[in-house]
Amino acid sequence: MEEYVFRPIGYVRTEAKEIPRHWSISEIEGYLEIKPEYQEGLRDFKKGDKVVVLFVFHQSSPFTPEKLLQKPPHSQELKGVFSTCSPIRPNPIGLSVLEVLEVANNKVKVKGIDMFDGTPILDLKPFKAYQKNSV
Repeated sequence: MEEYVFRPIGYVRTEAKEIPRHWSISEIEGYLEIKPEYQEGLRDFKKGDKVVVLFVFHQSSPFTPEKLLQKPPHSQELKGVFSTCSPIRPNPIGLSVLEVLEVANNKVKVKGIDMFDGTPILDLKPFKAYQKNSV
């Protein structure tokens, strides 16, 4: 069985006590605090950009085969885990799309946080809306 090792490039910082279940409904602000050795990689982010944040569901329960079907809080029926946003997954990887409010040194102020303070960040990518015939 293949295995991959990931190391955080930084951590989410927020003072929010209650976290929404999904970034699309979140108004919470906070920071993506990136380790100094990766700071230069933030150079081209600017206010108004959307950034894809890949992170670890570090506080989730361990995944077991019986969790392949789960009942989301907004549904009365069981759903396959891959058709849900459940944090209990075979690989506890999360994805959020956040709005950049400001970049200062190794900190990116963002809006739309749906992660807990201290959540490990695996990677950042620019969010680009799909446009037909674009490369």
